[in-house]
Amino acid sequence: MTSTGHAGFLIEANGATILCDPWVYPAYYASWFPFPDNSGLDWKALGDCDYLYVSHLHHDHWDPRNLAENVNKNATVLLPDFPVPDLRRELERLGFHEFVETRDSVKHRIAAPQGDLDIAIVALRAPADGPLGDSALIVSDGETVLFNMNDSRPVDLDVVPREFGRVDVLMVQYSGAIWYPMVYDMPKRAKDAFARQKRQRQMDRCRQYIEQVDPGWVIPSAGPPCFLDDELRHLNDIHNDPTNIFPDQMVFLGEMRAHGLNNGLLMIPGSTAILAGNDLRSLQHPLPDDEVERIFTTGKADYIEAYAQRQAAVIAAEKAGWEPAEGESLLEPLRRKFEPIMNLSPLVCDGVGYPVLLRLGTEDIVVDFPKRIVREPISDEKFRYELEIDASLVRTALRDNEPDWVNCIFLSTRFTARRVGGYNEYLYTFFKCLTEERIAYAEGYYAESHDDSATITFGDWEIQRRCPHLKADLGTFGIVEGDRLTCNLHGWEWDLPTGRCLTSPGHELRACRREP
Repeated sequence: MTSTGHAGFLIEANGATILCDPWVYPAYYASWFPFPDNSGLDWKALGDCDYLYVSHLHHDHWDPRNLAENVNKNATVLLPDFPVPDLRRELERLGFHEFVETRDSVKHRIAAPQGDLDIAIVALRAPADGPLGDSALIVSDGETVLFNMNDSRPVDLDVVPREFGRVDVLMVQYSGAIWYPMVYDMPKRAKDAFARQKRQRQMDRCRQYIEQVDPGWVIPSAGPPCFLDDELRHLNDIHNDPTNIFPDQMVFLGEMRAHGLNNGLLMIPGSTAILAGNDLRSLQHPLPDDEVERIFTTGKADYIEAYAQRQAAVIAAEKAGWEPAEGESLLEPLRRKFEPIMNLSPLVCDGVGYPVLLRLGTEDIVVDFPKRIVREPISDEKFRYELEIDASLVRTALRDNEPDWVNCIFLSTRFTARRVGGYNEYLYTFFKCLTEERIAYAEGYYAESHDDSATITFGDWEIQRRCPHLKADLGTFGIVEGDRLTCNLHGWEWDLPTGRCLTSPGHELRACRREP
């Protein structure tokens, strides 16, 4: 297997090649770049593959320009079992025409010259999973089992031991891939506290996956992004800052060792590992070991500075393609975009529950979810949620008819958020689902009742087994401290005496104290 950067790998087994998540061009309005730099790889050679796997449509995994320019269109696509066919449509638009339509968590056999390969794709299909879908890939050549989780968070991993046995190599996300709390307008002390908590929880979650899967080797992957624009450079974790949510691979390998996990492997773009079962035959980097180490330690600041200079023209060209900030009022364009979606989504709108203020340069616009309208603010109106976004990005998203503002504007971190109270999942679900097909699926998902029939015991508490958020097994991901339950899959919290969700309204938990 060869690392192509971020969550990307070229897997070679039994004479066949599988290219996974080949991302090289900047994502999210030129905010995210792969770290370390992978632009110098031979992408034509990497793209001459037999199979292509794109885990989901986030642009640090889905790179349409790279796919169009460099990847063999006769490659067979291993397609996750997603609820809406957006990924297949986008691939067909680029010229891909051969597909293996997998079923969620079901083993499939694919052809290879020296003996067929077994694969399975674990498809995550909740509204909070990527742009209505995220996935993980399992590959076996009969001797070695690879489990590429990229940045998915499976809640049920039974398919792995049942169908494949022990995992030899686990590729797993450990670093931040979100805007929280970095973009929030709050006092520095509070932001640092939330970021410290976020950083540790995401690494704790990764370690829980490692302990659950119990692989022979672990490769930290799917992060961190590298921020090269001058406006965003402060987001890089240069000095192992405990209040930064974007730790790098070397930091997480240290975290593993601190918890007695000594089976981590560092791979950078161009690193190649040869494995036979659990036997690591070789690991070779494209640079001498001391140069690789400097990228993550004493030379990291200089490395990012040089990287930024190489990409300066790319960032400038991207910005030149944005719509001008000034222009006609955005009120009517946003009405045409949002109001039809709001009228199709009563559960999502009621879940948001409040009007949301958009500060778009010199213009303020209200997305009034309770009334299902877009309007101007009322004098002295107060808001629970505010989003301040450069009007040029909104105009560009409208011009491009973007179906998912989370996957362009919000992940860019080029905005500021303010809120009173907890995170509102429904608000960001709305911005992910700006098509009739997407919002219909989200409505249907929320209409289904979560299964809370099974019960587990934590000390003095009896609690429903399945998390009300995304049905994770709280026996695996739940932690009880006093009267508070935390699900480490996404860091959501509940007050046990009341069952109230402390993270987002509308996700009550069934819990009661055990009889003495």
